[in-house]
Amino acid sequence: MSVRIGHGFDVHRLVKGRALTLGGIGIPFDLGLEGHSDADVLLHAICDALLGAAGLGDIGLHFPDSDPAHQNRNSREFLRHVHALISERGYAVSNIDSTIVAQAPRLSGYVSSMEENIARDLGIAPEQVSVKATTTEGLDATGRGEGIAAHAVALISSQDSG
Repeated sequence: MSVRIGHGFDVHRLVKGRALTLGGIGIPFDLGLEGHSDADVLLHAICDALLGAAGLGDIGLHFPDSDPAHQNRNSREFLRHVHALISERGYAVSNIDSTIVAQAPRLSGYVSSMEENIARDLGIAPEQVSVKATTTEGLDATGRGEGIAAHAVALISSQDSG
C-alpha cells in the first residue's frame, strides 16, 4: 500500500455583493468572497491538497480562472471532479483535515454540515473529514476582516506501489 499526503491553501478577499459559501454551505453574512467561481476557500484548499497528494498539480491547472466555464461555478463540482481524477489513478481518500481562518462570521454552527458535504462529495464517512474554524486574534488580513483563508491536509492511499 502506498500512502501520500498533500497540503492545500487558499485565501480570498471579502467584498460586498457576493454570497459567502464555505464547505458548500451558504453562510449568512453581509460580505462574500471575491473570485471567479463561488470562491469557496475551504473546498479550493481541499482540492489542492488532494491534487498535490496525487501529483496532479493544483486547482488553477484544472479549473483556470481564465475559463468562462468556471464563472460563478459551484466549488463542490470541482471537488467531485478532483475526487474522480484521483480515483482514476487508484487512490482513495483516507482523511481530510482542514482549518478555516476567519475573524467573522462565527462558523462553529456550520462545521458539521460542511463535513457532511465534503464527505458526500468524496464518498467517505463524515468521521474522515475534519473542519475547524479559528481566528488570528485580529492579526493579519484575515484578522482585520479583509478576507478568509483555509488550509487543508489530505491523506490518500493506494493498493499499488504508486
